[in-house]
Amino acid sequence: MLSMNTYPKEYIDECRSKIDQQLSAYKSLVEARANNEQLNTAFEVFEPHFFNHMVLALDHYFCHRSRTIEKKDGNPLNEVRMLCNSIMEHENKLTAEKSIKYKPEKSVLKIEIGDEIKLTVEDFELLSKAFLDEMESKFLG
Repeated sequence: MLSMNTYPKEYIDECRSKIDQQLSAYKSLVEARANNEQLNTAFEVFEPHFFNHMVLALDHYFCHRSRTIEKKDGNPLNEVRMLCNSIMEHENKLTAEKSIKYKPEKSVLKIEIGDEIKLTVEDFELLSKAFLDEMESKFLG
């Protein structure tokens, strides 16, 4: 598929809705685990795996986005790209990319290069909102 320069608002809204549905389902499971120590421990182990993979899903909805329009200034689109590459290729350790001007203090999640990526529900909510807002501001057709 060729690089995408725009996405219809309906498509971005559908992706946002799918992400919201996943978050809602996860939160329902978390609420249901109350007062069960074994389940609480299991969720603590499960959460970063689930949300690290949710970042991969989020990115894949827009995997053909134009890098020219995305830019390379460390924005949320770049941050998601770096997270995905680091999750898939660098054993969940955030790795710098030469083409992206990433500054942890200006990023959504403030993860330092070399840190382990272990996203929480709160991290993913912040990141997905910032990512989708950035998609709307740069790619809305």
